[in-house]
Amino acid sequence: SGGEKKRAEILQMKLLEPKLCVLDETDSGLDIDALKIVSDGVNALRSPDRAVIVITHYQRLLDYIVPDSVHVLYKG
Repeated sequence: SGGEKKRAEILQMKLLEPKLCVLDETDSGLDIDALKIVSDGVNALRSPDRAVIVITHYQRLLDYIVPDSVHVLYKG
């Protein structure tokens, strides 16, 4: 399923330990249970020496992912 694939991608990112993670539409197509699991994985990626950029159309993601900052593109 889409949720399983996204969880696997986040696990792979965690193992590779990149300095920059760009997650585009991470929440796309996920039901609420899968969204919570994927969000936990995204939160686990956070560290002082890693930047995580999350791109989404849905503000609901902010209910589960704890960002350091939020930037909104308006009429872009």
